[in-house]
Amino acid sequence: MNLVLHTHPTFLGSHSQAHFARMLAEAFRARGHQVVLRQPEAVVHRRVPAGRLAKWAGYLDQYLLFPRQMRAAMRADPPDTLYVFCDQALGPWIPNAAHRPHVVHCHDLLALRSALGDIAENPTSFTGRVYQRYIRRGFRRARHFISISQKSRDDLHRHGGVQPVTSEVVYNGLNHPYRPLAADAARLRLCDAGIAADERGCLLHIGGGQWYKNSVGVVRLYASYARAVLGEGGTPLPLWMLSPSPDAALQSALAHVPVLAEVKFFSGLSNDVVEALYSHAQALLFPSLAEGFGWPIAEAMACGCPVVTTGEAPMTEVGGDGATYLPRLKPTDDIGVWAQHGAQRLLELLERSPAQREHAATLARSFAARFDADAAIEGYLRIYQRVLTMETALSPESALA
Repeated sequence: MNLVLHTHPTFLGSHSQAHFARMLAEAFRARGHQVVLRQPEAVVHRRVPAGRLAKWAGYLDQYLLFPRQMRAAMRADPPDTLYVFCDQALGPWIPNAAHRPHVVHCHDLLALRSALGDIAENPTSFTGRVYQRYIRRGFRRARHFISISQKSRDDLHRHGGVQPVTSEVVYNGLNHPYRPLAADAARLRLCDAGIAADERGCLLHIGGGQWYKNSVGVVRLYASYARAVLGEGGTPLPLWMLSPSPDAALQSALAHVPVLAEVKFFSGLSNDVVEALYSHAQALLFPSLAEGFGWPIAEAMACGCPVVTTGEAPMTEVGGDGATYLPRLKPTDDIGVWAQHGAQRLLELLERSPAQREHAATLARSFAARFDADAAIEGYLRIYQRVLTMETALSPESALA
């Protein structure tokens, strides 16, 4: 197939989207497909790289200059080209390819839901609401979508208001072959990375500091757990957070942690070291308020690490029967009561026998095996080919436009 992938400009600094587009391009080329990657260049933004006007300079590059370049490039593309938009947030560009075969990848609708007032924890400014309506108006023109979870697909239909010809789900594939490491091997790998680890293990949280990661809830849950353990005369496991340095809200939450408990923050670790963290940890604490997918759930389960997460989709889609679920922390909830309930579930998890833990780890690894990178790529390609065949058959003249 002749594939043109559209993705975000590099000057936005979206590492996850850049990785996704690069991964697709490399995988498709390795399978013999012709791939072109197109994205806006920093023309205006290069002149205003920082400051109050930098965002608006980037908008000029993305929404004024690039559409012209896009249309010019399309005129030279072979008639059997399929246009792939790597994120539904590229909606403003989609009308330019609406008359040609195309597919849109949908990751999450959290920004749109926030702009529509559906997520109380993340209010959106007036300009943010206008921007999200602009994006939605564009991707509504698309006819074919691939979502990373059933939850994202449901949100696309409910909040995006799309009326697609096809709309399918292909779960993400893990971007590293995560597997369980023996305890000694995990500690040695952590030591080589400058992380001192003892035989007891730790509790782990993986997050990027975004509002929906619920880092404050994680720390408050840990504080309740630590107080319960100390009250019984025990020593609580440390909490290791692969997350940015704490902001003011998280600092306030840390004040609830007992003096004899410990919270450490890490950043910039390689996948190999993260694999060792999952293998070393006694549990992953991941009670997110929302997700598009929830990578750490699948990664931890692939390593046999017990997972405590939120009992709502898509976390339940990714965790299946292999995770322990907590109710979502709502703005009206008493966070102290919620944390105590979470701490009790965590203690129950940690008190399982070795045989119970091994059985649960085996089930978790088996469930996580469905998040296979090659399977995801093959799923995309099957849909691409079907869309290309369908679009050409339904409207062969559009392929020549």
